[in-house]
Amino acid sequence: MSRPLPIALAQAPPRPAEACARGFAEDVEGLLGRFPHTRLVVYPELHLCGVDGGAGERERRLRDAAEPLSGRRVKLLGELAGDLGIWLLPGSVCERGDGGELFNTALAFSPEGRLVASYRKIFPWRPYEPYAPGDRFVVFDLPEVGRMGFSICYDAWFPEVARHLAWMGAEVIVNPVMTTTSDRAQELVLARANAIVNQVYVVSVNTAGPAGTGRSLVVDPEGRVRVEAPGEQATVLTDVLDLDDVTRVRTYGTAGLNRMWDQFAETDSPLELPLYGGRIDPRSWHPAGHPGPSPEPAG
Repeated sequence: MSRPLPIALAQAPPRPAEACARGFAEDVEGLLGRFPHTRLVVYPELHLCGVDGGAGERERRLRDAAEPLSGRRVKLLGELAGDLGIWLLPGSVCERGDGGELFNTALAFSPEGRLVASYRKIFPWRPYEPYAPGDRFVVFDLPEVGRMGFSICYDAWFPEVARHLAWMGAEVIVNPVMTTTSDRAQELVLARANAIVNQVYVVSVNTAGPAGTGRSLVVDPEGRVRVEAPGEQATVLTDVLDLDDVTRVRTYGTAGLNRMWDQFAETDSPLELPLYGGRIDPRSWHPAGHPGPSPEPAG
């Protein structure tokens, strides 16, 4: 069995917010001209909402760039995905909420041009980002391929996000990033760690220089780096993910040993989690779609 997914990650500098619609279609079309077998295209965090200036000026310009999901920007992006017949993840955008809130929201469009998923960043990078936090985890399905989950940049520093997405059945976590600071080295470690402890692919695409620090990468479900940009220069990374690798690793274990999703027996007592006011219940531990423990677990 094989569930191939040809992907392209566009490590690119952000587009000015006031001109976000101009030229983006040409960028995507040019990418597909170079890599015509691509099925899913991913751009960095806030790629279409790039702004400069000090903190106060930047927030004002971000609010000026914000639109509701019913706005013109989403309509145009959906039309672009539909015209090209691809899965388009254009990074995150500034979303204006119903109450005037500002959200950092990742979007996914289907080859039919539908907005199939929107995810509001749960962990804004405070105190530097002006966004209201989202209130839910988001996964979405690529028919006949598998399930994807969204996290945005700083979300990767909170293991609860990746763990919950994996529990919801995500086999690939897409993490659009706009890291302009010196901590990209730590983010690369986190990408591998989140892949290892959840047995998922992690796709982390960062903004290119001069604004961003680049080093986008793809990590497989055992934590191996499949492809990585060596620096901050604009580039496109391509790969073909086989989502059946997730099934293989979860069935036989990381390095043929560790099968964390089969750790508990249904007869084990629940483990209280006082930090969350909740618990791990062995009866509900397995991810969505996971077959549960095999008769003779390894490791």
